[in-house]
Amino acid sequence: MAGIVTNPRAGKKTAPTRPHLTESRTVRYVLIGISLVFLALIVILPMVAVIAESFRKGWSAYLSALTDPDAMSALRLTLITALIAVPLNTIFGVAVAWAVTKFKFRGKNLLITLIDLPFAVSPVVSGLIYVLLFGAQGFLGPWLDAHNIHIIFATPGIVLATMFVTFPFVARELIPLMESQGVQDEEAAVSLGARGWRVFFKVTLPNIKWGLLYGMILCNARAMGEFGAVSVVSGHIRGETNTLPLHIEILYNEYQFSAAFAVASLLMLLAIVTLVAKSILESRMSQEH
Repeated sequence: MAGIVTNPRAGKKTAPTRPHLTESRTVRYVLIGISLVFLALIVILPMVAVIAESFRKGWSAYLSALTDPDAMSALRLTLITALIAVPLNTIFGVAVAWAVTKFKFRGKNLLITLIDLPFAVSPVVSGLIYVLLFGAQGFLGPWLDAHNIHIIFATPGIVLATMFVTFPFVARELIPLMESQGVQDEEAAVSLGARGWRVFFKVTLPNIKWGLLYGMILCNARAMGEFGAVSVVSGHIRGETNTLPLHIEILYNEYQFSAAFAVASLLMLLAIVTLVAKSILESRMSQEH
């Protein structure tokens, strides 16, 4: 019976003992207090400040800042970028996780190392790499210009830069999960006659669905909030290549503080929605395990 320990001497079943904490109650309260103070200063206080500054000039000014054509364009571009980057990175993440965990091949360690590259490279540097590659004076710039293809200072460049900084999230969420699951289920399916995509959709995908959604949520959160790489490749063109973080920066630099905080509150709302979705998925994952 689960949760019961058998005493080998007496032959009786006894409930498992709980480990005793050696720290005193004072130490526990101090640690909890430090955690709450840190959380209040780093997370809660800035959020309260954003909300307070957003409504400093009243509700009408708040709505005016959100419905401004440049703000709506920035919101639209942010959502479009996320809608493109997240599905593509999801496909990449699933493919690379499947390859790394289900097969043995030469160069596997190198592939795993390359997955972590965006974590090691500054987003500004990654944006500069795309400028040097696709810019007017870059390696492919003359060819792109001759064919009237615009990458830098246009939506494609923003999507590429966003994809670069966000592509590890899905893969890094799935690789440990799929390694812990092993290949027994897939081998059993193959022994029963299943092949290829049928094994993936009937066996692999149901086993990783919550981890996959969790990675997609993290990828989406980073995509919507990315600033450094997007700032380099966007050109900061109002109404065309500004995402929400870039639009907030422009408003703040122009001393339109209330408008900047109003748009920031919209970005914060998207982050809160993402956090709620993440918490729901964590709860579902814990229930299944």
